[in-house]
Amino acid sequence: MLMDANKAVLVIVDLQGRLMPAIGDGAAVLAQNVRLAKVAHLLEIPVLGTEQNSGKLGPNALEVAALCQHTLQKTHFGACEDGLIDLLPAGRTQIVVSGCEAHVCMLQTAVQLLERDYDVIIAIDAVGSRLPSSRDAALSRLATLGAQLLTVEMLAFEWLRDCRHPRFREVLALIK
Repeated sequence: MLMDANKAVLVIVDLQGRLMPAIGDGAAVLAQNVRLAKVAHLLEIPVLGTEQNSGKLGPNALEVAALCQHTLQKTHFGACEDGLIDLLPAGRTQIVVSGCEAHVCMLQTAVQLLERDYDVIIAIDAVGSRLPSSRDAALSRLATLGAQLLTVEMLAFEWLRDCRHPRFREVLALIK
């Protein structure tokens, strides 16, 4: 199944400023999320964010927060229990999930979406954990449960589908 920009929503999980320094390759994870969100904006794909216990962990990194149309405040590790489902636009069934920590909040959010019969896509180069082994375990488990594992570049080109897309050059500039 190819990704379809008209069916997609991007959910960026917990890229909070106080958390990111502890994340393995945190700067790269943050940069990939910003790149993915900018591509989504160009292609009119809704971008939602979540923040875990923001009183303790602070808000999302500014560059991510600026790209989210809505940011869900949550205390549950899985965002669906705090209202994510209500924020998903009708008819959008392909939910791209990225963010941190891969083995906790990102994983539980993705699993909850799978349980609700959404097509869940994980942007694997835009997820992170403190330990690489935790990130790898989360991705392995999600693949076993039926999530699609794609890179940011794979998503961008599947959303575009054609080099004649009116936004092709702008998206290409973000990817290359």
